[in-house]
Amino acid sequence: MRTSKRTQILDAATRVVQREGVKSVTFDSVAAEAGLTKGGLLYHFASRDDLIQAIHQHLADRWEADLVAAAGKPAAEATRDERLAAYTRVAIQSATRAELLLMLEGSTNTAHAAVWEAVTERWAPPPPPASASASASADPAALDRFILRLAADGLWLYESLTSDRLDPAMRQAVAERIADALDQ
Repeated sequence: MRTSKRTQILDAATRVVQREGVKSVTFDSVAAEAGLTKGGLLYHFASRDDLIQAIHQHLADRWEADLVAAAGKPAAEATRDERLAAYTRVAIQSATRAELLLMLEGSTNTAHAAVWEAVTERWAPPPPPASASASASADPAALDRFILRLAADGLWLYESLTSDRLDPAMRQAVAERIADALDQ
């Protein structure tokens, strides 16, 4: 099956972000990376913000597909622990610098952040807010799940922000250790 032109453009834009950061995403830079004209991009995206929003959605959709594959089922059919285990494996194994940069950029834009928050809410929801009942915050299992999520997020964030890379076998072992902790 052929990849759509829109997907090719979004993959090219992701490579631009990976190499040069979000601010480098322009119609000219993405067109050059995709081997298209600027007009070819304008056919698919009316503005730079439309393009950035589409990149966020494109990458979040990839995460969603990876999460479903890791869990072996959609989020709606998985238990809370199965969802968090899948999130742990995917966050550690497949998160990229481009995704981190887009997530950081997205945190300042409600529409961009909403894309990532929806994925996280389905697969690794945070603990209840402080306004929730005191019994929820005293739940040791909820605390353990949140700590495991922080560990998973922390590892890929660490690798995204530094030049240090764990050996792939070590990265896999860390992901499995965190995911296995959910079974205890």
